[in-house]
Amino acid sequence: MARLGLGALTTAASDTDGLRPVNLHSDLRPLADLIELAFADSMDSAGHSAIREMRYLSHRGAALRLITRFNSLAEGISLGFVYMAAGELVGNVSIYPANFPRELGETWLLANVAVHPRHQRRGIAHQLVASSIEALRARGASRVILQADTANEAALSLYEAVGFRYERAWIHWRRSSRARAATPPRHDFHITRLRRNEGAAEFALAQAARPNSRGGLGWLKPLRHGDFCPSLWRRAQQWLSMNSAEKLIIRSAADREILASCWLENAPIGFGRVQARMFASPQIDHRAYAQALLNNLVSRYERATILVEHPRDDEVVSDLLRQQQFKARRELWHMRLDF
Repeated sequence: MARLGLGALTTAASDTDGLRPVNLHSDLRPLADLIELAFADSMDSAGHSAIREMRYLSHRGAALRLITRFNSLAEGISLGFVYMAAGELVGNVSIYPANFPRELGETWLLANVAVHPRHQRRGIAHQLVASSIEALRARGASRVILQADTANEAALSLYEAVGFRYERAWIHWRRSSRARAATPPRHDFHITRLRRNEGAAEFALAQAARPNSRGGLGWLKPLRHGDFCPSLWRRAQQWLSMNSAEKLIIRSAADREILASCWLENAPIGFGRVQARMFASPQIDHRAYAQALLNNLVSRYERATILVEHPRDDEVVSDLLRQQQFKARRELWHMRLDF
């Protein structure tokens, strides 16, 4: 993937008010303050960690430019724009490479779109987003993606106005390790691990349930063949990074068709946190299959925190998650703009 050149977008800090590229040496600390203020109500532990990292990097001085080459957070910050008013940094947008597979086209994401409350409703956010889009268009990007809170009508209106379209709304669910599982209903389904020769069949199921045109498997998780039919080298990389996913499936009794699948990611025993993804054939009533997989998940990791990112339009699974004491943490629209 071609990358935006740091030299092309990073200039010396200017006293001139208005829009300009980010300058890491002068902007990191006020950027951390602005982002923390703007997203105080929705920031999770990863967000707070990023703020701390920004403040740490702001003290690196001459080494910062070198650090940026190897630090994805600093790189994304450095490729964005800020807005200055009376010498104060009051607006920001960050631009990150999405690192999608090459066959999906060069994809970038916008993040940290923020304007200080005292300077809102002046068109600053529009200038920040529009300038980012034009910079990416000029460099031959295929698309830009972002996610926005479904309740943030002002942000959604802005993104619509500059050409973004809605892909799908997603709910981030969390089940506390202190919750206790309800008694699961009996079922006759045999839940088993995916066999190596079933990757193509599971990929076909995912294409029907989670097409890339509607956001794929989730945020920054596009649907790609290699995740279902990995090469020997890719399997070795996953094993070495301890980042492999366990895949549990339910097959039909008659023709061994895969009806539903559940992925457990980054869940080594003892780490206390599990990320799960579930999908099922949209051509069938999938309640019983989803319930069986969910009950298996909760029973197996009853004392772990379980995180699930799932499409909001799947009301069946949403209802089952509530029954198992999952709480909806955030609802986000995934949006995209194709060039």
